[in-house]
Amino acid sequence: MIHIPTLQMLAGAMTLILLASPLAAENTIAGPNATAKQANAGVTRKVVAYVPNWIDLATFAQTIDYARLTHINIAFENPTNDRDDLSFDQKNDALLTQAHAHHIPVLLSIGGGSAAGDKVLLKRYADLLGNAKRAGFAAKIAAYVAQHNFDGLDVDLEGPAIGKDYGAFIHDLAQALRPQGKLLTAALSQGYGGSSVPNSVFEQLDFVNIMAYDAVGNWAPNTPGQHSSLEFAKSNVDYWLKRGLAKSKAVLGVPFYGYGFGAAFRKGDYSYKEIIKAFPGAQDTDQVGNTIWYNGIPTIKAKAAYVKERELGGIMIWSLDYDVKGEYSLLSAIYATLRP
Repeated sequence: MIHIPTLQMLAGAMTLILLASPLAAENTIAGPNATAKQANAGVTRKVVAYVPNWIDLATFAQTIDYARLTHINIAFENPTNDRDDLSFDQKNDALLTQAHAHHIPVLLSIGGGSAAGDKVLLKRYADLLGNAKRAGFAAKIAAYVAQHNFDGLDVDLEGPAIGKDYGAFIHDLAQALRPQGKLLTAALSQGYGGSSVPNSVFEQLDFVNIMAYDAVGNWAPNTPGQHSSLEFAKSNVDYWLKRGLAKSKAVLGVPFYGYGFGAAFRKGDYSYKEIIKAFPGAQDTDQVGNTIWYNGIPTIKAKAAYVKERELGGIMIWSLDYDVKGEYSLLSAIYATLRP
């Protein structure tokens, strides 16, 4: 994701007719070749959750409220050498098993902040996406997705990682993944590489996770404020829709984290669950202490309501492990708002 703290972190086949869960309405996955029923569509739009694979996935997979999700993206795996071999964390299997048992499709996410901030990885992607290696790299990714029982691929290349070959890469990935019935999505940011993304990719992608956060952050400690306001979310959505992205493919990204400024400044982020634990009542506001800015329940609900009003494709979460259980859960707030 554009989520900057990822710069500090390392980076079979299903037909897409998925069994319904207790949430029982129908929703379609927009794609160039076909539509398919989507699991858990009692939320009538997508709820896509990123889950990082540097946490204890075996334990976390047991705690997820799968009935409130429609897709999970495991973040991240990346090429480990110039021969296009991809890493695979064995911990991924625990989440894949649990999610599939609940009929939730799981996508592999490649890239992340590390791909944009790591000079070695940035150079490696540029080389693999070039004309000489791109088609082979795309084919190898498609084989990897099938081998490890993923249901699709999410491309989270950002900033300088989005070069002149990005559009051709998406095209080649679509050519390799479609025959397997796999999903192809992307995470995109207006302000961090968005202008380098060609409009031609919209037809190839099943949907786009719009990273409408990180307007400010710990990389600019002297510019405090809200990094993901409702207004910022709306402007990001408008940007992509005006460029030709279909509403049904526009999935609004929301943050389950915040940033500290002033006395609260630190190099990392603040997870929502950490904020809630430290500041009673923090779930009902967007600003606490001196000073942490984030999204509380009212703002998350407002964004979910906006998704319904604009008839967008759904909501994306970065990242699910930052949520809490019970009445203060942001995922529960999304679910309650998106239900018909």
